[in-house]
Formats: sequence, C-alpha cells, structure tokens
Amino acid sequence: MLGIVAAVLFFVAFLINAADLSTNDVFSSTNVMLLGLTALALHVAGIGAGWSRRR
Repeated sequence: MLGIVAAVLFFVAFLINAADLSTNDVFSSTNVMLLGLTALALHVAGIGAGWSRRR
C-alpha cells in the first residue's frame, strides 16, 4: 500500500517540477519527493505491506 502512495507522490513531484509551478515552501517538488522516499522506505521495511492475520 505504501508503495502505491510513494508512486503517487513521485508523480505529483514530477508534475510540480515539469510544469514549473510556483508553490509554497511546504509543497515544493523536493518536499513531495522526500515524502515519497519516506513512504517507499517504510514499504521496503515491511510497514504497510498489507493486511495479514498472525496465528
């Protein structure tokens, strides 16, 4: 699940960068990309990988 979130955040960062949109400092393309990298790191670590029942 977090892998999909990371892909969406990377795409949004790409659109902000490609369209050369002027956004405030919080939603700059670099910050959105770093949020995507954080989500990707959490996904690789196994957090948010999906629902599973432990027995």
